[in-house]
Amino acid sequence: MSDAANEGIPPPDGKADLIDTDYEIGQDNIEGSVLSVGFDIHNPVFGISATAVVAFVFYTLALPEQSGSVFTWLFSTVTKGFDWFFVTAANIFVLFCLFLIVSPLGKVRLGGKDATADYTYMGWFSMLFAAGMGIGLMFYGVSEPLSHFTSSLGGTTVENGMRTDWAPLGAAGGDASEAMRLGMAATIFHWGLHPWAIYAVVGLALALFSYNKGLPLTMRSAFYPLLGERIWGWPGHIIDILAVFATLFGLATSLGFGATQANAGLNEVFGLPMGNTTEVLLISGITAVALISVLRGLDGGVKILSEINMGLAFLLLAFVLLVGPTLSILGIFGSSLLAYVEYLPQLANPIGRDDTNFLQGWTSFYWAWWISWSPFVGMFIARVSRGRTVREFITCVLLIPSLVCVLWMSVFGGIAITQVVQEGYTAAQDAELPLQLFKVLQDLPLTTITSLIGVVLVIVFFVTSSDSGSLVIDTITAGGKVDAPVPQRVFWCIFEGAVAIVLLLSAGGLGSLQSMVISTGLPFTVVLLVMCVAIYRGLKSERANT
Repeated sequence: MSDAANEGIPPPDGKADLIDTDYEIGQDNIEGSVLSVGFDIHNPVFGISATAVVAFVFYTLALPEQSGSVFTWLFSTVTKGFDWFFVTAANIFVLFCLFLIVSPLGKVRLGGKDATADYTYMGWFSMLFAAGMGIGLMFYGVSEPLSHFTSSLGGTTVENGMRTDWAPLGAAGGDASEAMRLGMAATIFHWGLHPWAIYAVVGLALALFSYNKGLPLTMRSAFYPLLGERIWGWPGHIIDILAVFATLFGLATSLGFGATQANAGLNEVFGLPMGNTTEVLLISGITAVALISVLRGLDGGVKILSEINMGLAFLLLAFVLLVGPTLSILGIFGSSLLAYVEYLPQLANPIGRDDTNFLQGWTSFYWAWWISWSPFVGMFIARVSRGRTVREFITCVLLIPSLVCVLWMSVFGGIAITQVVQEGYTAAQDAELPLQLFKVLQDLPLTTITSLIGVVLVIVFFVTSSDSGSLVIDTITAGGKVDAPVPQRVFWCIFEGAVAIVLLLSAGGLGSLQSMVISTGLPFTVVLLVMCVAIYRGLKSERANT
């Protein structure tokens, strides 16, 4: 195989178990230029992916009512028929990661025995959070704990033998203290170990088979232990095309949430009108800013914006913690962790549940969303994680981010619930989801400043997600090249925004975004389960030969 360093991926430092293959990165690519704009695209992954995305955009715009009905049907069919599968798969990913932490396989170093880390811990964590969960934390930081608290407090309702409420598990009717514990436990379940385990599996697979085995930085490379040279043919093409679709629709869902929340915040602060027109303008404008970041590259664009955003997020978190009921919020953090441990076996149980609305509408959607994001976040994490041991990688990607998510949800969700229970302030509880964060800030000092910071955070998270997603999709559709012509990344950046816009404009709105992420997440879940077997075999051979 040709020297990976020629395509932007450094060879292993020190002893490593390279895979012996005659395949050369980019050998199936088509290179050339149109109107002096260069391209270097993988055949047929780029062609099929790009054609399908363009066709999807035109179909949704031409037939919004019909497409909206199709999206609604997809969401209902997949969540009702495969909720058990999503929950079981996510449990397997967590157990697999915990096994690798304690296993001797955890000593394997990504990038070779003598590799050193490319980024400091601060830079690494900043990029990881900004790309991984930025918009989601802003959108759901207040709304999810508050929603689960409210539904749990309301108790269960049954019609025709089926529960119609949205409370997790058996609810906590009339018990505000227990409703808070259950609501926070359900929230942490969706933002803690399980999603980060999904990201860790994909990131580890890509880093291992690229940095240690010398294969291209694409999803197909992780399946070499199982498929051998067939990964360069149609089995590999299908895996990469599925990864492009999953990434694109997972990212479009987050961009849609970000646009609605940014619109809500700008309406609160500046009186900017709410509605599709404003959201389309926001997506268009922010996509344009993302293009500038794309042109500046990973270190000059995403890394700088990520560190700025992490600083702003920390300031907002610290402000809310200090001006709010500090001791009460810290108490919520501790009690929420204990509640999470207590309720985890029940929340992770895939069968015999009667809380179907919660299981299908919340958990199934979340697991599909995280799985759809996993090629994007996993590859991005892999790009910035060279030099870490497997144990260090999984510990940092799985445990530390989970704790930070718990802290974030405890502070923002805790103060929202406290406002309801102790102060009788229900503005956030009564507001639409995109507005709830800003209604919470409205009850605190310096409302205009903090709300403006909130809007900026949403927008910059939006930019870093779009930029990072473009980088990942471009790498996959360029056959693993990490230094393909920039115009290709520009193409994907534009179409990420386009997909978010057309899904928002379709009859289903945000529901259409959720439907597509569920639909693309289902087949990719199978890919990830098989990937766990490939990782184990790859690490075992690496451990035996180094």
